[in-house]
Amino acid sequence: MQNLALFSGTSHPELAAEVAKCLQTGLGKIAIQRFPDGEISIHLLEEVRGRNVFAFQSIAREPNDQLIELLIMIDALKRASAKSITAVIPYFAYCRQDRKDTLGAPITARLVANLLESAGATHVLTVDLHSGPVEGFFNVPIEQVFFRETLAQAFMKDHKTPVVVVPPDLGATILARDVANRLKTEIAIISKVRHSASKVEVVAITGDVKEKDVLLADDMCSTARTLVSAAKACQERGAKRIFALATHGLLVEDAVSILEESPIEALYISNSVPATQSILDCKKIRIVSLAAPLSQLIGCMLS
Repeated sequence: MQNLALFSGTSHPELAAEVAKCLQTGLGKIAIQRFPDGEISIHLLEEVRGRNVFAFQSIAREPNDQLIELLIMIDALKRASAKSITAVIPYFAYCRQDRKDTLGAPITARLVANLLESAGATHVLTVDLHSGPVEGFFNVPIEQVFFRETLAQAFMKDHKTPVVVVPPDLGATILARDVANRLKTEIAIISKVRHSASKVEVVAITGDVKEKDVLLADDMCSTARTLVSAAKACQERGAKRIFALATHGLLVEDAVSILEESPIEALYISNSVPATQSILDCKKIRIVSLAAPLSQLIGCMLS
């Protein structure tokens, strides 16, 4: 580990410090400041020549600023002659924009991949990508921590009775099947019709949830509306108790309030995104740390 250096951006230094502690090392010294007009200024305060460097930045909450900050940090490390530069991105923003689905739409996930490579990243380490094809946008090696398995294990420690796993929408079906296989349990599928950006109607549930406990499984929870609409649909069809897991708990706008008023008894999330005070205060939310699996993967990359 003597050849290892870990640097953190400003988005989630708490998680970076946890990972550094697991690796029995400290965070690299770096100065990150802003000019009066908002430009980001970064200066490395220690030698990285010939070292394997890991740059931590979760692109969430303020994704545009945090992405630029990460790119500048990588460029600084490259110009300081680091041996390798791994961008550690617990939450990889812009993954939802992974294809040209309408006339005039960009493929922003591909753009972000190109930017990271151009800045000087030689590897990328991330957690539960929202879109699997994004891996193919990179020409450098990309590693994923599949944390949904850990969340499922954390849930089962608290909940001993069998559950039916339900994806809140069709996009989460593969993930939900993986969780169901891990738990050796059944799966039910929700079919929906979207009438507008804010109105979604559940038209059918394929599978039996009546008189059963349900575990909703997804990779992210942003506004919580999709998760809660699925929970209500299961409740209307006779589900006994309803729980949920989502790796990335963005929980923006009034998501926490929506969750508190929903039939969901507990939501298990990772700390890939820094928790707001409302998240920390919500008794329904259980946060499971990413520090151990991230540090284990970093150790494997160095061995």
